[in-house]
Amino acid sequence: MDRLSPLDAAFLEIEDEDPSSSLAIASVAIAEGPAPAQDEFETAVLAQLAGIPRYHQKVRTVPFDLGPPAWVDDPAFDPPAHFGRVALPEPHDRAALGELVALLMGERLERDRPLWEFWVIEDLPDGRWAILSKVHHALADGLAATRLQTILFGSTEPPAPRDADSPDPGSARLLDEAIGTLLRTPWDQARLLAREVLHPNRLARHVSDAARGLTAMTSALLPASPTPLTGPLGRDRHYSTASVPLAEIKAVARAFDVTVNDVLLAAVTAGFRELLLQRGETPAADSVRSLVPVSARNGTSLDNEVSLLLPLLPVDLTDPAQRLIRVHRRLETLKAGKEATAGALLTATAAHEPFAPVAWAIRAAAHLPQRNIVTVTTNVRGPAEPLSALGRPIVEIYPYVPIALRVRIGVAMLSYAGQVTFGITSDAGAVPETEVLVKAIEREVQALREVAR
Repeated sequence: MDRLSPLDAAFLEIEDEDPSSSLAIASVAIAEGPAPAQDEFETAVLAQLAGIPRYHQKVRTVPFDLGPPAWVDDPAFDPPAHFGRVALPEPHDRAALGELVALLMGERLERDRPLWEFWVIEDLPDGRWAILSKVHHALADGLAATRLQTILFGSTEPPAPRDADSPDPGSARLLDEAIGTLLRTPWDQARLLAREVLHPNRLARHVSDAARGLTAMTSALLPASPTPLTGPLGRDRHYSTASVPLAEIKAVARAFDVTVNDVLLAAVTAGFRELLLQRGETPAADSVRSLVPVSARNGTSLDNEVSLLLPLLPVDLTDPAQRLIRVHRRLETLKAGKEATAGALLTATAAHEPFAPVAWAIRAAAHLPQRNIVTVTTNVRGPAEPLSALGRPIVEIYPYVPIALRVRIGVAMLSYAGQVTFGITSDAGAVPETEVLVKAIEREVQALREVAR
């Protein structure tokens, strides 16, 4: 039976405990017109999804949290219910698109059916249209969702249609299986963990790396300076976008001998500095700690396979070059400290523990008033080659990251066909000034490029 991993299940648990959050991720693909007819669009998408089981499955929970939820085939699968179509309201500009995307993403996906939707958005400027691809974070992480874009709109052949192979066993069978797992002896549990998580010949190294990483993570859990960027969330969201040439980012990375991700995170740091200044706040050295997802993926599954780093963003520094160097050094230090290794090991170990305590811990954490993590900044490498939707070129793709757990603003970054796009999600009532962040990011890239020259 195909079970959700602890990390997959965590996104469902957090959403259940936080009524203000909708934990779906998305991309907004801008295509040149004219938009296809709705039935033509649905037929094309469903043909590509036919070989991906997740898109025909729903979540079945286990009574009393005695086992992790399972993916089961949805016998009442109704494809048209997963598609929508809407016209962009006046003035038909990028701001209006952001408002519409925020509205559509604010609606939760229904749990009694597969956790995805596609929306066609018409009447964009210059005769263009858009595709909003929305999937629950429990179904896929950002890298898997980006890979789906290539399947849907690339030149690759669609996956072969698959037969139903995960029939719904019902709650009774899931409960029986969960009880059997709980009755497994601790020795059996330990052997299973050693075989599936830690290769025996590498056990000592993993333990050492995990110990170093946990030490680093412990220091990262100290509260950051108080800031209005964290706090209780409302239901409404604000969404803004930015775009910079990938060649500019790479040129800066070469000149400073850093990574592309370092440059992007430095640009985001400048954005948060400007946002704090605009609010009359003093950007302190510990004002903004970001959760930075790190891919732990070694396969092609849709499951979430990520760990994390927790760097403080140097919003206190005034010079763009100094900010970039500090970002690079901090990320290098965290990588050397095996912080990501510790996070991956914790989630892998949780997969072999009884599910109930894991679920209860997640629910309890969702109610704790944390202020150590201020934002999430995620960067995904997208398709390098241009894609097309039903013969229409896709000219831009913007990412969307959800926010929850008192984190009032998040930034997603995606590279596609020579551009890097930013999607900024915020709590509309608490942090409506996302355009400040957008403009500061674009200015920072230009400033770094001038220094690089």
